[in-house]
Amino acid sequence: MLDFLREEHVDEHIIKGIEDFRREHPSPERALSARPRYVYYGKEVWEQAAEALLCGENLLLAGSKATGKNVLAENLAALFGRPSYNVSFHINMDASYMIGTDTFRDGQVVFRPGPICQCAVQGGFCILDEINMARNEALAVLHSVLDFRRVINVPGYDTIQVHDAARFIATMNYGYAGTRELNEALASRFMVIHMPEITQENLEKLLRREFPDMNKQFTGQFSGLFADIDKKCRNGELTPKVLDLRGLLDAIRLIRAGLPPRSALDMGITNKTFDDYEQSLVRDIITSRISPKADRNSIFH
Repeated sequence: MLDFLREEHVDEHIIKGIEDFRREHPSPERALSARPRYVYYGKEVWEQAAEALLCGENLLLAGSKATGKNVLAENLAALFGRPSYNVSFHINMDASYMIGTDTFRDGQVVFRPGPICQCAVQGGFCILDEINMARNEALAVLHSVLDFRRVINVPGYDTIQVHDAARFIATMNYGYAGTRELNEALASRFMVIHMPEITQENLEKLLRREFPDMNKQFTGQFSGLFADIDKKCRNGELTPKVLDLRGLLDAIRLIRAGLPPRSALDMGITNKTFDDYEQSLVRDIITSRISPKADRNSIFH
């Protein structure tokens, strides 16, 4: 990961700070075995996020879909050499799930720690996914964890001090069903990054990394296809349902395995909407970028 940051020309001062952090907090075995599936491309965001974490801050990554919020969060945990814990919020999330609850083991009642508690003790990076889908009452338990106190009060047990290496990275989308405004008390405990949409140049880098055997011509065509769909979504011609970067990458894998491009792209992108008119628009975009004659042998070496 450090070599990757140097390739992206991230400030060497920040890279040195990460190296110092890793020496001060040696990576546990669990963190060493964890490798992120994708890498995040975006020099400015990398520098903002890494510098904030080095200063002991927690991060809130806010943005629409396909901006790489979760990818960046996983990359940061791997970069800093820390085990990651994931909390996926929903409207029924309560404090007992996050911190822990009583359980019956070996004939006695014992405390079973939740992911927030485990992260605090192990010095991990906790990813608080879709934090604005949770009720404010549930999130209130995080206040003492995220501010200068850095403690967890476990009712009936003890007060746990948060490990010096522990960080919390929250993500949130705008305008999804079930989301709500983040209360000011919680938002003030984060440094906030508004995640930009991936540029066509960075998408080409991602495609070259994921599919090194793809012909250069098609690297440009697939990145252009995603950019065309993104433009129509921003103009209101398409709904964001079809703007699916994971779907595009999965479709390309199916093409490499032998599935015809049209079928694979339908599965990965077109069929994400159930509106016939939208589907026809997406197919027109696909046809303009990917020739009907294209197949695995022409797309890949």
